[in-house]
Order: sequence, then C-alpha cells, then structure tokens
Amino acid sequence: MRKLLVTLLAFLCMSGLQAGNYKSFKISVYTRAYEVEKMKDLHWLDSTWNIISSQVKVDKIYLETHRDLLIVPEETIEQAKRFFKEKGVEVGGGITYTIDESNSFETFCYSNPEHRKMVKHIAEYTAKHFDDFILDDFFFTSCKSEDEIKAKGNMSWTEYRIKLMTEAGENLVIKPAKKVNPKVKIIIKYPNWYDHFQGLGFDLQHGPQIFDAVWTGTETRNPAGDQHLQNYLSYNIIRYFENLREGHNLGGWVDAGGIEMGMDRYVEQLWLTMFAKAPEINMFAYNQLIGVPINEAVHRTKWQGQGTSFNYDEMMKPVNLNGKGMTTPTTMARAAGYAFEQIDKFVSMLGKPIGIKSYKPFHSLGDDFLQNYLGMIGLPMDMVPYFPTDQKMVLLTEQAASDPNIMAPIKKQLMAGKDVIITSSLLSAIPEKIAEVSELRCNDLRAIVNDMGYNGKTKKDILIPQVLYHTNDAWEMVSAGRPLTGGVSGYPILLRAPYAKGNMYVLTIPDDKGNLYDFPEAALNTIRRIMSPDMKVRIEGPSKVALMVYDNDMFIVESFNDEPVNVKAVLGKDYNTLEEVTTGAILEKDKAAPVIPMRRSRNMVEENRFSMTIMPHSYKVFKIK
Repeated sequence: MRKLLVTLLAFLCMSGLQAGNYKSFKISVYTRAYEVEKMKDLHWLDSTWNIISSQVKVDKIYLETHRDLLIVPEETIEQAKRFFKEKGVEVGGGITYTIDESNSFETFCYSNPEHRKMVKHIAEYTAKHFDDFILDDFFFTSCKSEDEIKAKGNMSWTEYRIKLMTEAGENLVIKPAKKVNPKVKIIIKYPNWYDHFQGLGFDLQHGPQIFDAVWTGTETRNPAGDQHLQNYLSYNIIRYFENLREGHNLGGWVDAGGIEMGMDRYVEQLWLTMFAKAPEINMFAYNQLIGVPINEAVHRTKWQGQGTSFNYDEMMKPVNLNGKGMTTPTTMARAAGYAFEQIDKFVSMLGKPIGIKSYKPFHSLGDDFLQNYLGMIGLPMDMVPYFPTDQKMVLLTEQAASDPNIMAPIKKQLMAGKDVIITSSLLSAIPEKIAEVSELRCNDLRAIVNDMGYNGKTKKDILIPQVLYHTNDAWEMVSAGRPLTGGVSGYPILLRAPYAKGNMYVLTIPDDKGNLYDFPEAALNTIRRIMSPDMKVRIEGPSKVALMVYDNDMFIVESFNDEPVNVKAVLGKDYNTLEEVTTGAILEKDKAAPVIPMRRSRNMVEENRFSMTIMPHSYKVFKIK
C-alpha cells in the first residue's frame, strides 16, 4: 500500500498536479517589478493582497525581478516571498527583458556586449531567488541599431533574429541560470501574435525544446485594438502551443485589455483559456487586480438579465473567500473569481480538445490568424507544426506554401481516399504546384458578391478573389455572385477538385477575413459539413458561434453574438439525446431530421439534430449520450 502511495505521489509531482483551490486548474497572479518593489512596505503589501485574496482564490504568485532596467532589491524579494508562503501561496519568479516598455516596447539589443552582460546578470540574479521563473512577452528583439545591422550581414531580419534569440536564450539565460541554481525551471511566455513571431526572433521550432516549458498569451482584448485578434484565439493558441511540445504548455495569460467592452469580454478570455485545458491561468497583473475598479456603467452589458453565462448581478454579491468576513466586490479580481468558480464545476470533466487539423510549418507566414476567424464560424481548429497523416480532412492555408515539399503529403492524402482543403491564398501562392492535382488559378482579379443562391444572401457586399477552374474538372459546392440568382456571373466560394480517391477543396477567403462572418447560414453549414468528417459533432447556425470538441464525447457551443441565436448540434443517427452538463437537462433530437446526400456518393446519410438557443456571449456544455 505504501509503495502504491509513493508511486502515486511521484506521478503527481511529475505531472505538475497539485492540490489547489480548484479541481483541475491553478490560478496565479503575475506581479510587475514596479509592484514587487513596493512590497518593501509590508502595510502596502498586506492591504493590497487583501483586496485580491478577498475576491479571487489564488494558488501561486510570480514576482518579477526586472522590468525597464528596474531590478528589485534582494531584501524586498525575500520579504515578499516569505509573506506569500506564510499565506499558503506558491511563489515563482519573473523577468521582463525591456529597456523601456513605454517606448514602443524597447527591447535589449542582443549583439551589444553591454546588453548581453545585463541580460545574463538578470537571469543569474533571478535564479538565485526562485526555483522557477517566467520570461514575460518581451524575450524578442526589435532593435535595429548599427551593431545589429552590421551583425545581420546578408541575412534577412527574420533569419538573423531567430538565430540571435535562440543563441541568447541558451547562452545568456538558460545556462547561466542553471549554473547558479541547477534545479531552476525556466519558462518562456509566448505572446498572442504567434503568426509574426519569427520576424522578431521567437523560435517556435527550437524554443519549446530548449526551455523547460512555455506559457501562452491568451489575451484577445478588443478586436478593434492594434492587434485585431479574434475572440477564438484565446482557445486556439493554447492548443497550438501544446502541439509544439505536448505536455509542456503550462498555462494561459490574460490581462484587463478589452474590459472597456464590458466585463463579459474580460471573463470570456479567462474561460476560453480554460476550455482549452490549460493547467494554469495567470492574471496579469497585480496592479490591475487592485487598481481596475468595477464600473457598472461600463462593465454591465446591455444583454445582462437574459440568463447569460456571466451574470453581472450574481458576481456583485458579497463573498467570504479568505475567512475575514463578507467582502463586497470592488475590482476586476471578483469578476475573475466568479468566472473560475463557475467553470470549475465542469472543466475537470472535459477530455482532450480535438479539432480540424491545420498544418502550420514553423516560421510560416500567410493568411494571418485565419484559423481564429474559422473558429468564429463554428469550425473547431487544431493547428499543428507537421502534416497530419491520420485525418480524413486536413486544412492548408497560405502558411503551407513555406513547405517546399508540400505536394508530396497532399498527394499521399488524396491517393488514400482522404481530403484536403486549401485556401484561395495558398492556391495563389503556389499555382504551379497545385496544378499537379488540378489546374486551378487564382489571379489578381477580384469580384464583389452578395448572393449565394439557394444558400442565401450575404449580410453585405463582399470582395473576393476570383478562383478559376476548367469546367467539369472541378465543381462548385457553394457559389456567389451579385446577384447569383438571375445574375450574369458567379464565382466559387467552395470548390471541389477530385483526384484519385480523394478531393481537394478550395475555400475562397474574402479580402477582409471578417467577411466570413457575413456568409449566410446555409453556406456556412455546407462548409462546416465538408470540413468536419473527423468530428463526431458539428453545428448549424449563424456565424460568431464557436464549437469546442473533446475526445470523451463532450463539446461546448459558445456564442460571441450580442443577441440570442438558434443553433443546431448535428450528430450521427445513433445519438438520440444530449445532456446539458451545467443544468443536467436532456435534449431530445429534433422530430424532423433532414436526410443529407453524402458527397461523391448516391448514398444518403442520416443525422440527428438537436436545437438550442445560446444567449449573448454565453456557452453551453454537452455530453453526447
């Protein structure tokens, strides 16, 4: 019996699983050097920690040693460590390698000898005080000093910076830190703009292998902001980084960005991170959790009171979390606490997330962040750095053009009777290679469309590239014109080109990727059906509704719309009921289940549909029965 317990404890330690405040995830807080430096004042430390701990349960805190050339004194670091450990909170370290964050995120110049010396010193200093530490977003370089220009030589900036930062990671951070503290674990936190990493030196091919683990920036904030990131990225990016080195993506990271859109936008980022099964989520940062007050005029959205997943009025009720009496919520910390308490009821029940495999070669560029837009139209995404060989359907965006041998796995997939779907951008990038399968073209001409025939009309005029093909060599599955019905011209939105036993599909991507949200429901339903042969479930309905699927017959449907939407979950004929996990309600299949012709076959496929209404910015969790 004792031997069994010892084995179990060893397994838990290796897995990083520890008892905490929640069933299957940990909650942590990152603290900038500015606030750590203030922790020399124990009164300030105790009073501010009370603001946070009275509103959200925290398992771990990360104390930053450096940011913007501010190095926190040793005595302050050690005092803060003792304080939190006495509170039963785990403590880790952090580093932000910036010279002046306010100056367009001014980074170190890693060819400058003095800068290199300082980078190394900061790593050694941090390892002396912590057994694990995180490198915040900024372990990249945007420096174009004369030294860097000379060192770059004839290399491209991307080639030079990848080489430079990989070397700096090994020789200025990892090796020096581990020499000081052999047991230290060094974690690199990658930010949310993953499609552009290579241009500033982040190396996703080697970085996850040389660092002990990675963290993931899941902040999507306001899509109208500088980065224009879609909500779904908060889920999708966790999965992508996990696929870089399985079991080494330790957590997600969300800040207060987007909170001006309503408190729903903030907590949505938190729960999407956890729906992707992140082991831990970090709230950035200590100063925001104490300094961003709840403002009903801003944070209580117009759709509250409709039974939404985030209930502002429930969140505002007094709570007693730290045993010091009832606390009335005052800052964004309580919104986070409320969200975690909600999802803790079911996140532990979710299996491993699965989705439509999309091959993104290392350091590739093209169709920037497209998978997040596709996630927003109900296609569960699963980005991988290799061409998957075990899928009935593989998605290839323009990113795949960076693989010089891309046609070999495409042909192998098709010869095996399986399918690929490429974007119009990939076709435009490598037309000669694609012609080995089908002589398709995507030239510089554009068309304005607003009608998809029997699939319905678009919400607005849409500008699309013109995909051209040989008549009877390829077939339009979804077409568009202005108008299409009664018009004089039309263009493929979804095109099928048979090859051997399989099909290569072309999905036309509008010039503005956001116009995917303007596609009519019927067109979206056809695209979802064609792209989802590996999924046990798909959805039908409007855009801006996401589907997250798990390998244990569970799935989540989440709406990002401002109004209630009607959605159908589509399953095979053998599945007659769904259990709504959060309420225990049982959904029966719709009485009238349409019969859909199978593609490339005269056979018919019977499917069952389950109707549901999803409230604004809300989710429902289901178990297939």
